[in-house]
Amino acid sequence: MEMNGARIVVETLIEQGVDVLFGYPGGTILNVYDELFKCSDRIRHVLTAHEQGAAHAADGYARATGRPGVVIATSGPGATNLVTGIATVFMDSVPMVAITCNVPNKILGKDSFQEVDIAGITMPITKHNYIVKDVHALADTIRQAFEIATTGRKGPVLVDITKDVTAAVAEWSPRGTCPEGGICDPRFRAKATPRVSDFDIEEAAALIASSKCPFIYAGGGVIASEASEELRALVERLQAPVALSLMGHGAFPAGHRLFTGMIGMHGTKASNMAASRADLLIAVGARFSDRVVSDASRFATKARILHIDIDPAEINKNVASYRSLVGDVKDVLGRLLERLKPREKSGWNGDIDAWKAEVPSSHGRETELHPRFVLEAIHDRVGDDAIVTTEVGQHQMWTAQFYPFAKPRTFLSSGGLGTMGYGTGAAMGAQVAKPDAQVVHIAGDGSFRMNCNELATISHYGLPILIVVMNNGTLGMVRQWQTLFYKGRYSQTTLDRPPDFVKLAEAYGIRGFRARNEAEFLAALESALSERSPALLECLLDIDEKVLPMVPSGRPIDELILETPEE
Repeated sequence: MEMNGARIVVETLIEQGVDVLFGYPGGTILNVYDELFKCSDRIRHVLTAHEQGAAHAADGYARATGRPGVVIATSGPGATNLVTGIATVFMDSVPMVAITCNVPNKILGKDSFQEVDIAGITMPITKHNYIVKDVHALADTIRQAFEIATTGRKGPVLVDITKDVTAAVAEWSPRGTCPEGGICDPRFRAKATPRVSDFDIEEAAALIASSKCPFIYAGGGVIASEASEELRALVERLQAPVALSLMGHGAFPAGHRLFTGMIGMHGTKASNMAASRADLLIAVGARFSDRVVSDASRFATKARILHIDIDPAEINKNVASYRSLVGDVKDVLGRLLERLKPREKSGWNGDIDAWKAEVPSSHGRETELHPRFVLEAIHDRVGDDAIVTTEVGQHQMWTAQFYPFAKPRTFLSSGGLGTMGYGTGAAMGAQVAKPDAQVVHIAGDGSFRMNCNELATISHYGLPILIVVMNNGTLGMVRQWQTLFYKGRYSQTTLDRPPDFVKLAEAYGIRGFRARNEAEFLAALESALSERSPALLECLLDIDEKVLPMVPSGRPIDELILETPEE
């Protein structure tokens, strides 16, 4: 059937299973918005307060569901406002398709009004991107964008479309009518993920069987491949301790006896010591980031490293591996399990349990309102099925340390890029994706200032998100570094300024609460969750509350700071 390019965009999105997209209109993308209006009974559009919020919402939708999130924006500043959100999903391997429109072909490259080379700008932070100048290539370009975003190591793909293409007319056929039932043009098909050979699986199984002190380090790739059950089976088969990267939270239940907590700069002593003393380190869907390994030359020096990952580019990139298996984690773990015999607990498990008992004294909740109390109380109230999002900073690390995540896709946070301003948009996307879920957004006062405009979106759509602002009146993580390494020179980190967050929430029609101590917090939490409507709960924390343990930058991860010196 014949239709214009804008309608082809909408029909192809629907064909790809898109039920909701996030965005903000503008001049060059008006034709697409006109078709969205006509198709509003078949596809939903969520209007955010800012394009960056839309990108983070698409990200949150993708992380909560495993399906690709979709964001759309106009040319120029509309497109560039997506860049931080695109970089965020690129660093964390999240599937997303971003669609922008550009000026017409005849004035492309002439510095026209609101023209930027968004394909050029985003080339380093996308798996692939396109600029579509021919309406006949439009449908298959979008189809390939979804294939690339969702196959192999997942990530963002950008499709930029000139405005005249959205007005031009072409024949469109549903994907199912193509001769092979897939993408019509074979040039647009993505490559399949290679399968690990049986020989390599046997070699890896033999390596594991020969170890006496195995340790498992798992990351976000376990969640991306839906391999949490296989990971748990491997851990229990080997009686091996397991630690998670920040992106891996939820891949393994925090309450399990073999879980040692997070690994790395703010990891537990048990995780960091286990990595440093193990004779075999099995890395599963993790990339050995600097926040995990710190000094790579002194990371896991006693261990042979078996690295399992879908992306061959990660093998030997940061840390050299003894053996590697490049393939889908779920498939690889399943095949390894067929070849591994159950093991008994050993003295290695006793060592782990002793390290697990060593925690900073500050975890004992010495202050009037401690982050551990806040997070444990929230979990007690909302349970394991709630989705928790965070911004970036101290509150993010406290959440990773103290909130006992039990299920995959319940912790959404910016790991690789460390994007302040991420979490509110992500919470919106997660709530749209999972309307019946309880979504709790943990924010710091510094990060929340960067995206509080999205309270308008939350209020307008009635998204029943609980926002918990941990307000310590400072850029807490930066202040912590200034305390420990800059002799207390607090340059531009004290946030002694408006707004009053409770009044701000109320200005948007959102219920606001404030707590200074444990009793006030419990009462406020109960009131906030008593209605299925948006709420903001401000927690007033001590300005010098620290995130401990901490490994100073560049030091081996077994050299942890557990207690801070007297200030």
